[in-house]
Amino acid sequence: MKLKTLALAAIAFVVAGCSSDADLASQNLSKAADNFDVHRRIVFYNGITNDYVLTIQGRCSKGNNDTRTMLTITCKVGPSEYKKHYLGLSDNVTYFIEQMEPMPVGVNKYVVNFKPTAILPDVQMR
Repeated sequence: MKLKTLALAAIAFVVAGCSSDADLASQNLSKAADNFDVHRRIVFYNGITNDYVLTIQGRCSKGNNDTRTMLTITCKVGPSEYKKHYLGLSDNVTYFIEQMEPMPVGVNKYVVNFKPTAILPDVQMR
């Protein structure tokens, strides 16, 4: 009985670890966007007036801790310069994010981004 349970658990683990090419490409595109490699246009649209409220365009990333009523967009505007926008959402204002150009992401492997500055402390010489 233990062997059968162990075999079922192993099969479930293997099946859960498999993802489609579309899922993997989507994950890799999201990582590229979070590293400001993807040129995007973010449009906020008022459904009552049928007007665009705001458009942001550039190498921008959507926030990871957004809520139903608040959205953050961070854009890279220079080699080490960024702007962050806070936007309120309501029942009549929605948004969409459009990728402006195709990105060459792989579907055969995950993208891993290693940033030494995140691991090494900020050392100042005196």
